[in-house]
Amino acid sequence: MASVVALVVASCMALGQAQTGPPTKRAARVLMDEFPEAVDRGTIEWPGESTDVPDATVQARGGTAALPYAPGKVIVKFRAAGMGGSRASTTSRTRELSAALGRIRIERPSHADFSLLHFDPDLDPEAVAVMLAARDDVEYAQAAYKVRSYFRPNDPLYDQQWNLSLIGMEDAWDINEGGRESIIVAVLDTGVAFQNASYAYTAGSFTNGGFTYPALGRIVVPFAAAPDLTSSGRFVSPYDFIYDDPNPVDMDGHGTHVSGTAGQLTNNGVGTAGIAFKARIMPVKCISTMWDDIFNSPYVGTDDVVARAIRYAADNGADVINMSLGRNGGASAPAVGAAMRYAVSKGAFIAVAGGNDYEDGNPVERLAEQAGPIPGAMAVAAVGPDGNRAPYSGVQSYIEIAAPGGNRRVSSNGGVWQQTYDPAAVETYDLPPSRYGPPRFDTFVNISYTGTSMATPHVAGLAALLMSQGITTPSAVEAAIKQFATDKGPEGRDDEYGEGLINPRATLRGLGIIR
Repeated sequence: MASVVALVVASCMALGQAQTGPPTKRAARVLMDEFPEAVDRGTIEWPGESTDVPDATVQARGGTAALPYAPGKVIVKFRAAGMGGSRASTTSRTRELSAALGRIRIERPSHADFSLLHFDPDLDPEAVAVMLAARDDVEYAQAAYKVRSYFRPNDPLYDQQWNLSLIGMEDAWDINEGGRESIIVAVLDTGVAFQNASYAYTAGSFTNGGFTYPALGRIVVPFAAAPDLTSSGRFVSPYDFIYDDPNPVDMDGHGTHVSGTAGQLTNNGVGTAGIAFKARIMPVKCISTMWDDIFNSPYVGTDDVVARAIRYAADNGADVINMSLGRNGGASAPAVGAAMRYAVSKGAFIAVAGGNDYEDGNPVERLAEQAGPIPGAMAVAAVGPDGNRAPYSGVQSYIEIAAPGGNRRVSSNGGVWQQTYDPAAVETYDLPPSRYGPPRFDTFVNISYTGTSMATPHVAGLAALLMSQGITTPSAVEAAIKQFATDKGPEGRDDEYGEGLINPRATLRGLGIIR
């Protein structure tokens, strides 16, 4: 189907050409008295680009990363008589322990009043500690248990979220545990899965990939709020600029996935974690996608629609605006640039995706281009699990900062994980016409995507944490993020990483602990 806007979900960028003249509004949907509940199908693998590279951390540690202690050693404090005894007694003790444990090494580390006993890593350190503690010459013995940051989320997929480890979020959360509910992050996107509702649409016929798909006629489509994103009072001032109403339901999953990185509910024992998980979310739909086209939505996502969405978010109290969207065709976008300057003047910080088309000629990303010169708006590049620029990420003079966006070429777990719709329930238009049918937007999975769209909400989430600490001027937020970034590439600012990779702990520590 020819759509004015081409939004690529996995690579997550591209806003289409500007619409000429005002559109003619059309009745497109009717709210029904049906309220479905969400279905959570757990975790699925994204069937897109992947490699056979094993996870580097697990491989390097020989599969021991999940153990609660370091293998092959215990902490032991020998009694004073033993420690100060003769060489003969020390030698005798070493022989006894060697007879029981095999080859051993006793180390007295600096700044310690205990010793470290090293032995075969296949032995159970807890059992060895019990054996040692029973000796008369031992005051205490224990396994060398791993110590973690004070705040480590219990979300079951957190260990898959290399992106949060890469930027040291555990250390950052120790300073600022998820921000404050008073901070509002506006997500300008395909919508957000924020409500349980059913809508009636009329779906006409269309052509896709050379095939003609039949008209479905009037259908009732179920929507549900994303289980791992939704809590009481979580969503504020929602608006849909594609249907011109206050119901910005997501018909793609992109906006829901992006919202999760910025603020997924965290430490709730479910799914994944998000950065500013106490902040509230303002869903603002300003991108139309395939189902919006099929349902003949009144508007499509164009520069004017995006500019209005930016101003709406600023006028309705957004502290942070996330724009995981863009376009690289046509001329510049002065209307969007003016809207960005307006939003910043109203106190809203803006994070904008830097573009995904480096390998396709590295074109200018027109919305990121507008953000670059504005203090308080930042264009974001993407890095992979190795911390290096992702091969798709644009290289341009307006790039200001980098954040994790994913790269499956360096790791089989190279995407950014969050909860969103099950593609099998949504993308029926990619099936043969004989299997095509209505979509469902009430079925959720945890899935990984890649793109600068995935990188951008990391910056938005960090900005929300900074604003939680009272750094409320957008230009000051930008300055802090840049000042404390980890330099990447050539020394100093460069067109690949801007000022470098975001460093949340250093940024938050540099500007005071939350009070």
